[in-house]
Amino acid sequence: MSSTTELIDLQADNDNPHPSPSPNSKSNFTANTNTNTTDQTDQTTLHSYTYDIETKEPVEEDQIHHTHTHTHTDAGPPDGGFAAWSVVLGAWCALFCSFGWTNSIGTFQTYYETTLLSGYSASTIAWIPSLEVFFMFLMGPIVGTLSDTLGPRSVLVGGTFLHVFGLMMTSISTQYYQVLLSQGVCSAMGLCAIFQPSMSAIPSWFDQRRGTAYGIVATGSSLGGIVFPIMVDRLIKEVGFAWAMRVAAFLILFLLVFSCMFVRARVAPLKLQHQMDREVLVRPFREVKMWLLILGFVFLTFGVYIPIDYLEMAAMSQGMSAAMAQYLVPVLNAGSFFGRMLAGVFSDKVGAYNIFISVGTFTGILVLAVWVPATSNAGSIVFSVLFGFSSGAYFSLAVALVAGIAPPREIGYWTGVLFLFASVGGLTTNPIGGAILQHDDGSYTGMKIYSGVLLIAGSLFVMGTRIRQTGWVLKKKF
Repeated sequence: MSSTTELIDLQADNDNPHPSPSPNSKSNFTANTNTNTTDQTDQTTLHSYTYDIETKEPVEEDQIHHTHTHTHTDAGPPDGGFAAWSVVLGAWCALFCSFGWTNSIGTFQTYYETTLLSGYSASTIAWIPSLEVFFMFLMGPIVGTLSDTLGPRSVLVGGTFLHVFGLMMTSISTQYYQVLLSQGVCSAMGLCAIFQPSMSAIPSWFDQRRGTAYGIVATGSSLGGIVFPIMVDRLIKEVGFAWAMRVAAFLILFLLVFSCMFVRARVAPLKLQHQMDREVLVRPFREVKMWLLILGFVFLTFGVYIPIDYLEMAAMSQGMSAAMAQYLVPVLNAGSFFGRMLAGVFSDKVGAYNIFISVGTFTGILVLAVWVPATSNAGSIVFSVLFGFSSGAYFSLAVALVAGIAPPREIGYWTGVLFLFASVGGLTTNPIGGAILQHDDGSYTGMKIYSGVLLIAGSLFVMGTRIRQTGWVLKKKF
């Protein structure tokens, strides 16, 4: 029954036990045979049941309380309690297995270049992690729509199958195209169906503490980014690549069981025909605020993945040993663990947009002021920690930014639209970085400047969304 369903109550006398409503009546009213007056109301009683004017069917008593009429009874997000925090736990497991897994891209890039796919160029191999990020974001609108209409749990189950199946197929792959399809496409599509429904479910459970919830959830990807690179690297040396992938897949399957159990929406999903209405589909594209946010997030995606993907290789080009360089990505994710948590906590106090813009701009300055001149092992390590800390908001507050401007029941779809455009950055960042590197004859300076400038530009576009919403009010919480 939709939110516009009209209920009438007819106080019938004994001569007319089953009166029919007037065909011209389209609003709620009460017909009283003794007073001949009409009055708007939520429900009345026709002897022992309630009568629905639209369907001409009796309505069960427990359905009445779920019918949205003139009186809104939803108390809003609980901002706590066992059910809400169990959703956070499930979403944490989902982020550990999705973004945590993609944060280990550098480990696979190195292994493929030196061992499994050594006959291919670095730029060719780079398409595997690039496609992984691309499909992870590209499927956003589809996954968001399914999550809004079917609920997050059904989508999570499908994503779990695709992710685990893709990794199992990667474990038996020996050719480039096999790895590309299994890890770069199949697993990546599963990743999208895992992280997005989990993140989109949070706003229905948290309002005043939404940033804190997102911060906690986002630490899952940081911890995954610490565990997976070290675990996979050690397992490849001990038991080989095939079993390393299988062990990782079994761990992911175990954790995603908890995600499928706990992640759920507090608000009932919309009916499919309403969700797929043309007006709903085009609504985000009519909002200038959304376009500014999309542009900002695309630029930020271009900028943020350059250090993540090339930090290890840049350090090795400056003399760092491979044994030490392999720990730079885990160190980056360790810094990101605290950055994501604190970004979420402080966003509850000063606003998600204010925190996101501040740390995004600072991250761009950090790249230009610290990574560009860094030539020693100490400089690379310090930058790894600081960049991980400052870039945490990019991963923890993205959905919170959408939730600030999107209709509550369409957050999943709007988030999908944001990630759809961000997928362009995910697909082309590695090839663009490789092209800049080749143009500069192996120098990483141009690539670093490119990253820093785009991070600052992206933050300014997000600032445009804030100004559009609040005006030029500096202290406004948003």
